[in-house]
Amino acid sequence: MNIVFATASQLAQMIRDKEVSAVEVLDAYLEQIAKHNGKINAIATLDREKALKKAKEADEALAQGENWGALHGVPVTIKDTIETAGLLTTAGYPPLKNYLPQQDATTVARLKAAGAIIFAKTNPAKLAGDYQTNNPLFGQTNNPWNLDYTPGGSSGGSAAAIAAGFSALELGSDVAGSIRHPAHYCGVYGFMPTDRRVSTAGHIPELPGKPKYIRHLLRIGPLARSIEDLQLCFSLIAGADIRQPEIPPLPLDPPIDKKLSELKIAWTYGYDFLPTSQDTRSCIQSLINRLTDTGCYLEECNSTNFDWEEALANYSAFVAYELFASAAKLGILPGMWTGIVTEFYARTQTAFKSATPLAKKGNLAFPPSMAKYNIVLTERDRTMAQMDRFMERWDAWICPVSMTPAFPHCSFGQSIEVDGVKFPYLLACGGYTMPLNFTGSPVVVIPIGKSKSGLPIGVQIVGKRWQDVKLLAIAKLAEGIAKKINEIAGDFQHPCL
Repeated sequence: MNIVFATASQLAQMIRDKEVSAVEVLDAYLEQIAKHNGKINAIATLDREKALKKAKEADEALAQGENWGALHGVPVTIKDTIETAGLLTTAGYPPLKNYLPQQDATTVARLKAAGAIIFAKTNPAKLAGDYQTNNPLFGQTNNPWNLDYTPGGSSGGSAAAIAAGFSALELGSDVAGSIRHPAHYCGVYGFMPTDRRVSTAGHIPELPGKPKYIRHLLRIGPLARSIEDLQLCFSLIAGADIRQPEIPPLPLDPPIDKKLSELKIAWTYGYDFLPTSQDTRSCIQSLINRLTDTGCYLEECNSTNFDWEEALANYSAFVAYELFASAAKLGILPGMWTGIVTEFYARTQTAFKSATPLAKKGNLAFPPSMAKYNIVLTERDRTMAQMDRFMERWDAWICPVSMTPAFPHCSFGQSIEVDGVKFPYLLACGGYTMPLNFTGSPVVVIPIGKSKSGLPIGVQIVGKRWQDVKLLAIAKLAEGIAKKINEIAGDFQHPCL
């Protein structure tokens, strides 16, 4: 086994069994990065010397019978929007180019407490603000499967690093699909937990030292090479946090004790106003066919079951307050950032308004007001309740991640082609992810096949709120089916570097 393509769980076991040392694993990653990061550009910052010192300490501790935790000695990467004490955290934003946090984000601290060694930061979209990954500090990240294509965003460096063998486990973040799109585009696994299940303390944005204004959409979650790694990481990072008092002190839900044949799963190819590519539909159909063969009960669902279009429209209004309009209007951001936010918001609304289904919510965003914000919050409560009622009947819901596989690098806002037909950028990229931030749902992305051009295709598996452990268990069952599909399609684990 090439250890750079091992899972984090495998590496942890190999280190515990002394089959390989933490130093050897780290050296292997550093060598892989030296060989291939120049063309992929997934790694923004390396902490080589400190990481090597920590890896040596991990090996010495293990030799003396010490066990630091479930990730003892395993090198891990972190998205460069998540604060790491003493290690550059820039969010790809020039005013933060020299920012060295004094404190770890809660999730980072919890990984360290489990024995993980943080050795690098991965490249994000600037301030986590795009479905591609590019920023003025570190430049553009490329998809390891095809360097002319995007790895997605804003956690594009995260997914590209996993796919390229630079890391086995990564912390990313998601406010509109930023974990799920890169996982889909790069052929890796990603998990967006239930809203407020995992602390987001230490994420940028918020800008350091500024009031908190993103309160409902942002999640932090793992990207990895297996569902087992997602399960492990979630078990380590979930839970109440004194730095974020709205995170409830709930125990993890018990795992599901069912076979595939006992599950009831809803599914969809997509919706008429968000048509998916033929390659995407074919991959989803292959998964559905194989799940059907197991005896699993499946039923195709449409907009009469859950009003996806309405949820997307409500998100488009809500995001105006969470990310853009309120922050600029309240003057809680520095002038330069206010200008960037205002420009980004204007472009976002232009893209949304080019699609008739979303235009009806425009009056809730322009001009913004506290009264309208309360209306949008009420709409969110209603939409969440609608999703909860829909999911009462189902163990999980399978749906697309995006209208297409990865697309060629382009400018923000440029139309995206879906089987020869052009669609607005934000609809094509975020139409299938944004509503699930709005509903607070947990979502796993697993790779299920490839396009005719050899690009990975993933699928979202949506669970019930607060039942993250059950969802991950269901995803693990589906993972076995998806792996069989991928074996038929060819080698899925190792992109051509």
